Amino acid sequence: MKILFNMCHPADVHFFKNAIWGLEKQGHDCKITTVDKDVSLNLLYAYGFECDVIGSAKPSLFSKATELLKIEYNLYRIAKSFKPDILVGGVGNAYSAHVGKMIRKPSIIFDDTEHAKIEHLLTDRFATTICTPSCFKKNIGKNQIRYNGYQELAYLHPNYFTPNPAVLDELGLNEDDVFIILRFVSWTASHDVGQHGITNKIEFVKELEKYGKVLITSEDELDDVLEKYRITTSPEKLHDLLYYASLCVGDGATTATECAILGTPSIYVSSLVGTMGNFIELEDKYGVILHYSDSDKALDKAVELIQKPNLKEDWKNKRDQLLKDKIDVTAFMVRLLGDYPNSFQV
Repeated sequence: MKILFNMCHPADVHFFKNAIWGLEKQGHDCKITTVDKDVSLNLLYAYGFECDVIGSAKPSLFSKATELLKIEYNLYRIAKSFKPDILVGGVGNAYSAHVGKMIRKPSIIFDDTEHAKIEHLLTDRFATTICTPSCFKKNIGKNQIRYNGYQELAYLHPNYFTPNPAVLDELGLNEDDVFIILRFVSWTASHDVGQHGITNKIEFVKELEKYGKVLITSEDELDDVLEKYRITTSPEKLHDLLYYASLCVGDGATTATECAILGTPSIYVSSLVGTMGNFIELEDKYGVILHYSDSDKALDKAVELIQKPNLKEDWKNKRDQLLKDKIDVTAFMVRLLGDYPNSFQV
């Protein structure tokens, strides 16, 4: 089977990589197209993937709209040449859904973001199958498959991820050191319009560095005061660093979920309260994420947590229970994609 993966975000690279390797081992022919966004290309090259760049991420809604036409034209041209049996995309990947309709081939979209209204409007009615976590709050219809897991489990499940402490050496750290990671996003996605995350970044740094080393990972430019805290390690090593971190605080939803699955205490700061099923479940059922819309309250909680002596051990225990309850998401993806459409009925 020929499978065309279109990746629009760095998280897609992590999400699909193990499935692609698994499908290729079974003899399937996988091709990757990508939108150049943040560190997407760096990740693809770091993992040894070949890809065709079909466009780039744009900041404004108008530029996104014009870029959409360019991306879809390039994806259509490649799809006509490659002749895929199915097209696959991640969250809000309208391009794969649209081009699938154009070439009369099925499209499978993996989504976990209920509040992305524009993306759902552009995608859901065109996609052949949409896969969501079982905790997904939105009922899409008869073409929806719910699986008992989270997208981040596709690459952070122990079957696929083993932390490498070498990343600590690069930063002059060891496993016993207390260090806090702050994650800042750019808030330029269409579903982020009108929303906000951490508003007092400098205060966060100054207060938290009283208890340990502070490291920042940011999609956006930083003030001169904060730039010296920016992580310089290569992006494919970020999950190793998250695993060993004492605490992670930020307004990046994916990073917050990754930390939760890795057993690292995670505080998510966002005005988007109660909109995503995965966050509700991770907070209310497993207690591995704490969600605040108020930056000051989030900082108070961060200071409280970082002073707890058995914090990491407590979080590892919660994470172990989560892993017992959830499936191997990559194995599910390989079964679904490798035997589609028969697998849809199963």
